Amino acid sequence: MPLPQSLLPVTVYGSSISYFTGKLENYLRLKGIPYQLQALSRPHAVKRVRQHTGSTQMPALSLGDGRWMTDSTAIIQWMETEFPTQAVIPHDPLQRFFSLLLEDYADEWLWRPAMHYRWHYPEGARYASSHLARELAAEVPVPVFLKRWSITRRQRNGYTTGDGITADQVPGVEAIFRRTLDSLEAIFQRRPFLLGDKPSLADIGFSGPFFRHFGLDPVPAQIMRQSAPAVWEWIARLWNYGQQTDAGALLQGIPADWGTILRDIGEHYLPYLCANVDAVAAGRRRFDADIGGVRYRKARWSHYRVWCLQQLRMHYRALPPDDQSTARDLLEQYNCWEPLWRHAQLPIDVGLCSHLPFTADAKMIDVYD
Repeated sequence: MPLPQSLLPVTVYGSSISYFTGKLENYLRLKGIPYQLQALSRPHAVKRVRQHTGSTQMPALSLGDGRWMTDSTAIIQWMETEFPTQAVIPHDPLQRFFSLLLEDYADEWLWRPAMHYRWHYPEGARYASSHLARELAAEVPVPVFLKRWSITRRQRNGYTTGDGITADQVPGVEAIFRRTLDSLEAIFQRRPFLLGDKPSLADIGFSGPFFRHFGLDPVPAQIMRQSAPAVWEWIARLWNYGQQTDAGALLQGIPADWGTILRDIGEHYLPYLCANVDAVAAGRRRFDADIGGVRYRKARWSHYRVWCLQQLRMHYRALPPDDQSTARDLLEQYNCWEPLWRHAQLPIDVGLCSHLPFTADAKMIDVYD
């Protein structure tokens, strides 16, 4: 059923160049849910978001009945349960699990090269800091150049050099982007979306890094236009898809050409989650990790990413027995199985994320969303 009139209007609080704001906007457009994007700029807006959600992470979403939500993944899962019309999460249990896995990977791992390209290169930092100075800091009574300097310094200290990406590791981090481009280009040369002729949750997940970062920031956008034109086209196709009356079908099973992405998850992303688990369990707010030939130095721990790993396990356990067996075979084939279950116990408070998407526990949000 469509969204009831009692839940309108829908307002999204975020930024027009934000990773997760763009992901949520792509989802709302696919669902045919009208919304207004409001820049999270004015002090009273920031205060309201914190008051209603427990965090100032973006995006936040308010419904017409007065409820507020936060965390794009949790918002989408709630929406899919409450309003299943034009569903993006596949009904097939196996496809559902692997779509959730790809979404998590795109959210929490492609974040690293996306933030790197935006803030490492002068042209990227100039573009983004100028935009954010106008959009989110317009009312701050200081010169624009100081706003830009402050924003760039904060982002680099938080998400690039300040999150374990040192100068000698830049080639390895950029290789993540190039491998992903190669994988997606091969897929989109064959079909319009990741799982067939219509978008799924996997497409929504990848829209986070690609729609508002790789597709906008000068350096990765130029690389993409030259080396992956089918990916460039997919970004616009997803944004323009809307509620198609002649929507196509999904493929059967898990496409073989997802294999290179799954291998990257097994050999890079899941081992990084495990290194993060070790840090949280030991109480180390900073940790070093050797992942796929890249040594991250003094990376920040994240309680949220422990929760992500817990959720992936939960989604696997929810599979019917036959699908569990098939999923395990695929996970083992691409080196995902062992790191998924490496830790017998996860250092997480069972109630930490229990109120999502309506409230974010402050302890959960160690990394801005």
